Amino acid sequence: MSKMWQPEYEAMPREEIKRDQSEKLCRQVKRMYEKVELFRKRMDEKGLKPEDIKGVEDLHKLPFSYKQDLRDYYPYGLFAVPMSEIRRVHASSGTTGKQIVVGYTDNDLTMWADCFARMLIATGNDENAFVQVSYGLGLFTGGFGAHDGAVRIGATAIPISAGNTQRQIQTMIDFGATVLCCTPSYAMYLGEVIEEMGVKDQLKLKTGIFGAEPWTEEMRHQIEEKLGLKACDIYGLSEIMGPGVSYECEYQCGMHVCEDHFIPEIIDPDTGEVLPEGEQGELVFTTITKEGFPLIRYRTRDICSLNYEPCKCGRTHVRMNKPQGRTDDMLIIRGVNVFPSQIEEVLLGVGGEITPNYQIIVDRVNNNDTFEVEVEMSEEMFSDGVKGIEKTERLITEKLRSTLGIAPKVRLVNPKSITRSEGKAKRVIDKRKLH
Repeated sequence: MSKMWQPEYEAMPREEIKRDQSEKLCRQVKRMYEKVELFRKRMDEKGLKPEDIKGVEDLHKLPFSYKQDLRDYYPYGLFAVPMSEIRRVHASSGTTGKQIVVGYTDNDLTMWADCFARMLIATGNDENAFVQVSYGLGLFTGGFGAHDGAVRIGATAIPISAGNTQRQIQTMIDFGATVLCCTPSYAMYLGEVIEEMGVKDQLKLKTGIFGAEPWTEEMRHQIEEKLGLKACDIYGLSEIMGPGVSYECEYQCGMHVCEDHFIPEIIDPDTGEVLPEGEQGELVFTTITKEGFPLIRYRTRDICSLNYEPCKCGRTHVRMNKPQGRTDDMLIIRGVNVFPSQIEEVLLGVGGEITPNYQIIVDRVNNNDTFEVEVEMSEEMFSDGVKGIEKTERLITEKLRSTLGIAPKVRLVNPKSITRSEGKAKRVIDKRKLH
């Protein structure tokens, strides 16, 4: 096992984990009450003082925090240290409003590198790995988290960033990349181009670390087949840290949360009540070691569940299951709740007639919702003619009706006609928002 394995944190008994979390939580609450105006205001509204929080058993008493808070206090209004102590800032895209800005102290950056390093180790990598970082290296957190994690274990980092796909592949071959870090949709696209170039046998990839967007088990299998590697899931979000908040180990039975830095909860998204262990609901995180930009009970909007059973790998940190969707990604179509991940799972199970590239288009005509799914057909299907296409469209329609309880109009489109993504794929076009 790697010399970087940290049993003092990752294999602690549950009672020690809770004791460690309680001490850190109490310190964090006191510090934030003193340093962060919004947190102090919300504590006061609840009639709470820092001394009222004795440990993790009191976590549910604390106020929630929300993405809108980051926009309301843009850019630095929620930071808990002077800007002279901030060593780096990152930001999300501002496509749905003002972008959110997060900051990191020296200690925060070290902690982040350690968390990502844990995943590299947990998936069998060490200082001999060559880690190709094909997440964007910019304000988006993904690229820097992967880069610093690779450096932390002594591996060779290849910070190529996103884009320029043919160059990505040539670099992968020439530099001997053994680990690939990018979004799963971009990994699929890389696999397509590698197949077209006929160079799969020249790859040395062993591990893929894919995150930043939801993906299904079927997509995992397809990526593994196309790239000849073991595809592993990593979870993170800018507001909490970035990639590495949780990660899969070699057994791939849930993502281990770094519980010495983050406390997860599952709540009912409607009532805010904490749900019993094992139930599915909205994931909430509290950062207990972050200095620059700490958050208490941050509502992620991701839907998942937690598993507290020890893992076969020996790690005792709680595992979160792959998120099933997001409360803010959920589409309500003719009164039916639809998650894009449900559609993707159906499409990826159809087989060779279609590719994994699709788009969901929702509109409103004469006060009625329209629901269409465009799916890219394979080259083989394209040559089969109209009857084969119509048959596949009917098959997909029935499968989606069975899964969703509502039938979209399914339309097979020409191969390579749907725009590929070098970052997060844009799967949903909801035109109702434009009316």
